[in-house]
Amino acid sequence: MSANEIRSQFLNFFAAQGHEIVPSSSLVPRDDPTLMFTNAGMVPFKNVFTGQEQRPYRTAASAQKCVRAGGKHNDLDNVGYTARHHTFFEMLGNFSFGDYFKERAIELAWRLLHREWGLPAQRLIVTVFHEDDEAAALWRRIAGLDEGRVLRIATSDNFWSMGDTGPCGPCSEIFYDHGEGIAGGPPGAPDADGDRFVEIWNLVFMQFDQKPDGARVALPRPSIDTGMGLERIAAVLQGTHDNYAIDLLRHLIEASAAASGTDADGPHRASHRIIADHLRACGFLLADGVMPSNEGRGYVLRRIMRRAMRHVHLLGVDEPMMHRLVPSLVAAMGGAYPELGRAQALIAETLKQEETRFRQTLARGLKLLDEEVARLRPGEALPGAIAFRLYDTYGFPYDLTEDALRAQGHGVDRAGFEAAMAAQRAEARAAWVGSGDQATDTLWFDLKQKHGASEFLGYDTERAQGTVLALVRDGASVDVARAGDMVKVLANQTPFYGESGGQMGDTGLILGPSGRLRVRDTLKPLGLIVHEAEVESGSLKVGDIATFAVDGARRRQLRANHSATHLLHEALRRVLGAHVTQKGSLVAPERLRFDFAHMKAMTPDEIAAVEDMVNAMIWRNEAVET
Repeated sequence: MSANEIRSQFLNFFAAQGHEIVPSSSLVPRDDPTLMFTNAGMVPFKNVFTGQEQRPYRTAASAQKCVRAGGKHNDLDNVGYTARHHTFFEMLGNFSFGDYFKERAIELAWRLLHREWGLPAQRLIVTVFHEDDEAAALWRRIAGLDEGRVLRIATSDNFWSMGDTGPCGPCSEIFYDHGEGIAGGPPGAPDADGDRFVEIWNLVFMQFDQKPDGARVALPRPSIDTGMGLERIAAVLQGTHDNYAIDLLRHLIEASAAASGTDADGPHRASHRIIADHLRACGFLLADGVMPSNEGRGYVLRRIMRRAMRHVHLLGVDEPMMHRLVPSLVAAMGGAYPELGRAQALIAETLKQEETRFRQTLARGLKLLDEEVARLRPGEALPGAIAFRLYDTYGFPYDLTEDALRAQGHGVDRAGFEAAMAAQRAEARAAWVGSGDQATDTLWFDLKQKHGASEFLGYDTERAQGTVLALVRDGASVDVARAGDMVKVLANQTPFYGESGGQMGDTGLILGPSGRLRVRDTLKPLGLIVHEAEVESGSLKVGDIATFAVDGARRRQLRANHSATHLLHEALRRVLGAHVTQKGSLVAPERLRFDFAHMKAMTPDEIAAVEDMVNAMIWRNEAVET
């Protein structure tokens, strides 16, 4: 059974049980500013579980795209060297929002695994939280499992919580036993990290509300959140304990081997696995609007790209190769995720440009690394200053240097790297402050150094949640803004467009947990997106998670006038000549102004011709894509 068939069968099974089939959400979480990427199937439903959002269904199932790279959920270092670590993976899940609970969840899981997919009962072991007598009894009754195959675990592995407070509850994990020929012990054993017993499905029973004082109160409507990694269950159903041997990943590994003229299972085995995994992560992130950059999500994407591109170099390939694998990715996964096909040209071109650019410094950086490694004693760590030079001069992300040294038995002095980074930032700040800019701008510089650039979500949504990183009132940072205050608000992500390129900034609302702010303007100092707002009621504090809602009607007027400037520019070039270049512009809701260079004033006939051409293009009413 192929991975694509497994995904379809999972969704069809739950559709037949009355579940709403919900398409995968973006890898960029719109409603959870605490996450860099969507990393679990329940992320798009978080506000449903907490009661902040209502949906027209009470049970659902999905196949969710996930990425774990960056932040505390980071599998990047292990990818390619183990059987089950990935940066990109798919999470299959079924969910109940106050509808069914433990009995139904266990019954559905057992029916799908044992009856529909035919997994032998003697190969399945389950764990429950050590206090959850109800779940243990249900497994014995529904599945007929004896006490020896219902293991009670007292650790946090079998108790899930959404955070320090809020919904939480015990969970039950289902493991598949690959047999005595594979090393490893059962869950809870000292050798549980082996490959013999593999967790394939986790059933979370949300039945408590964790209070700030540590008390757990029963939820009035307990819920279910489950997650099953597609790659793991595909490995089981395809008779392997190695996720990279399943058809979906093997297809990409063989494409890498064919493009490089090397053996898929020879000495470059790890490189092909890394390329296959990272190709999926890069392709899906690009399709979801993340572009390579030096900060935030874009920098994580660039790290993944460059790690894969170094392994292309190790294969002995002299030209960019990653972009040539994109058709194989689309062929393998484009049926389930049509956004891949729509973005195929963008994905290929971006990968080609990034690899071309990185190759210009890769060889020189590797030469420096080889020279420095030759000076090291066996097992000695590479000095942090050298790792920073590779990062700063040759574009080597820290983890790429770590990966390059891994096979040679050397680590990297992380503390020295961080010290060199801090020293460079201090020098940059000192040089910048001395340039004569105002003190308020110095504050933005410090905030940029501390938090990085803001993530703009406005291409895809006009409403999203963000974490308040800083509040500035009268040129100084404050911890709280109260009713009547005029304040500048900085968040980690926002759908608000900051004034730039002649286009006015967005207006709208910020809705905090205990306050409401009216956004009068949005600015963009040093790449930060800063909301100029008045606190209409209540208060807003640094650290609050708030909803940022753009004035959609005004945004649409701005967007129309922005598009009109491009039409006007093209019409001017056609009527007056290709020499016409933009010298400035103003894009406001009610009007636009376009400044351009030309040797003389336009005649009435030229003005009429430009107007007619622009209006004709508008009347064609064609779709506009960013």
